[in-house]
Amino acid sequence: MFTTTVCAALSAAGLAIAFLSAYRRKFRRATKIAALSLVPIGLAMAGLAELGREVGEATGDWATDLAFDPTVWGGFGVLAVAVVLWVIQRLVGERSKRKAGGGAAAAPAAAPAASRPALGGRADGAAGSAPAAGGRKQKSGSGDEDFSDIEAILKKHGI
Repeated sequence: MFTTTVCAALSAAGLAIAFLSAYRRKFRRATKIAALSLVPIGLAMAGLAELGREVGEATGDWATDLAFDPTVWGGFGVLAVAVVLWVIQRLVGERSKRKAGGGAAAAPAAAPAASRPALGGRADGAAGSAPAAGGRKQKSGSGDEDFSDIEAILKKHGI
């Protein structure tokens, strides 16, 4: 009797957490939690939670209950629902990973320019005409061209 109460409390707590996860729109996680939380009550209803206590007597009682007690059949039904929920969340997760991965054309691990040194040298170690730090290109000509827009805005406001 105590085992059934503990299993029911675990299942109720798990289902409450699953509903909170679903409320937060984390449906895959909610499905996984719901599947796992149905297992204890399914085992308790099927009589498998108390099977290890008295092997001789419990096995005979369980076998007769399996054939004639609807609660045991309900327990196996609950366990079947848990397995179906678990399989569904696994299939949906794999499908979404394949869809997000884009198949064989995946993005490269590093950008082609990422192997170039950041301090202006070439990748082979010799100093050269590589872009400046951060990959920014310098404009040819004087540096005054960069500030012409800023000067125009300052003059417009009288500064």
